[in-house]
Amino acid sequence: MTPNSRTGAGRGGLATLLCGALAAGGLAAAGVTALEPEAASASSHREAPLISGTPQYDNTDLYAFVSPDKPDTTTIIANWIPFEEPAGGPNFFTFAEDAQYDIHIDNNGDAQGELLFRYTFRTHTKNDKTFLYNTGPVTALDDPDLNITQTYDIELLKLKDQRAVSRTKIADDVPVAPSNVGKASMPDYDTLRKQAVHELAGGATTFAGQADDPFFLDLRVFDLLYGGNLSEVGNDTLKGYNVNSLALQVPTDMIAESAEQPVVGIWSTTQRKNAEGHFVQVSRLGNPLVNEVVNPLKDKDTFNASGPWDDAQFLKNVTEPELPKLIEAIYRIPAPDEPRDDLVDVFLKGVEGLNQPPHVTPSEMLRLNTSIEPAAEPKRLGVLDGDNAGFPNGRRLTDDVIDAALQVVEGELVGAKNDLGDAVDANDKEFGAAFPYLANPTEGSRGPLAKGVDGGNDVRNQLGDALRPAGAEGSGDTALIAASAGAGAGGLLLIGAALMWWRRMRGRAY
Repeated sequence: MTPNSRTGAGRGGLATLLCGALAAGGLAAAGVTALEPEAASASSHREAPLISGTPQYDNTDLYAFVSPDKPDTTTIIANWIPFEEPAGGPNFFTFAEDAQYDIHIDNNGDAQGELLFRYTFRTHTKNDKTFLYNTGPVTALDDPDLNITQTYDIELLKLKDQRAVSRTKIADDVPVAPSNVGKASMPDYDTLRKQAVHELAGGATTFAGQADDPFFLDLRVFDLLYGGNLSEVGNDTLKGYNVNSLALQVPTDMIAESAEQPVVGIWSTTQRKNAEGHFVQVSRLGNPLVNEVVNPLKDKDTFNASGPWDDAQFLKNVTEPELPKLIEAIYRIPAPDEPRDDLVDVFLKGVEGLNQPPHVTPSEMLRLNTSIEPAAEPKRLGVLDGDNAGFPNGRRLTDDVIDAALQVVEGELVGAKNDLGDAVDANDKEFGAAFPYLANPTEGSRGPLAKGVDGGNDVRNQLGDALRPAGAEGSGDTALIAASAGAGAGGLLLIGAALMWWRRMRGRAY
């Protein structure tokens, strides 16, 4: 947390919008009374006790934005499985087969889903007599050397009062991009990524597979809020880790209620099959950080199992948040007065005049006004910096949600101007300009090479060089082959001698 992490022209955008809304209609008080039976939150990496033990089902982040290169479409990205160590084999990272990965759309502001995109996965093993994920260099998704593969289906459910009124399969047996094992196994990962982008009927596009974790922040916030003295900031502690991503790009008119009501609310969930064979919701995510730093321990698992229409039970966590009190105790920065109706307005209802649907039922989800054109030059603080195409109007990959949320929680919108942040302002990898926009996953072969290897492109040559003792003199492959042949001959002589000794011993009388 630093006091000087940016600013810029137009920075008062969200404050201006919110102050206007407050002046126009006493929105804060109305928001609280209208909350019943709804209220607050979202999740992130290992944010709740139960889900932290089952990473395959753990939502990490949710993004939704108007596609910058196709502004008549909306892109939704949902991530699972936090902290994937790229070299974490031999069982690399797959989606769970006993799970339903769901993306929910509320297109009328009633806190109920009207549309649901459901992803389900199947795993295929070519050879179960090896421990290898791949048995040679993989050059295509249908490469025989890719031993473990996954495919998925997508169903589109139309809902009324959370009951399905229609169900359509819109994708069948689509291949998943594999885990990026390393340069020897996946010499051209970008080709594999492109082969996993699949166009659907009706103008939608889908992708599922591993990606670089796009969330950037300094997780040492949990060490007494950046070390208790701001000594632990400025390090993107998610750098080098991957996640499993679902990316879906759909024509905006497919999810919005109408051109006159273009605001959609979006959240993702995971349902897992229990011992009785029933699917039970175990994870939920809308806005970033809510279940992580807004809900206390006693509410985290309950939140993950709940729906936005039941959010009233968490309202007090928003109106009387713990985080500003901790900051005041450690850093002597006064916490804004409670109740925090400004947080209710921004995060539970949407900003009036920007992304608040008419007759909104306050609830926790990511709200996006799909009629806002993409910004030519996105600003990392989004609406707070005058860029209405960014967070909290949806969430782009480049949005610095840590700094934006921290400044709002510390009272940016109620007169306590501040520039607080964690000094991590961007992802370590650049995002793509076209769908799925995510950066490729970090490869398992990252890190220093063996001594004497120059990092060239010939994988087999690198392996050969690595087998040579560091600093060895000689004629390269010839010396290595000769040494191997000699060792093999010596081994055969030893085995022969051992057999002769054993036969003589069997013939002795004791």
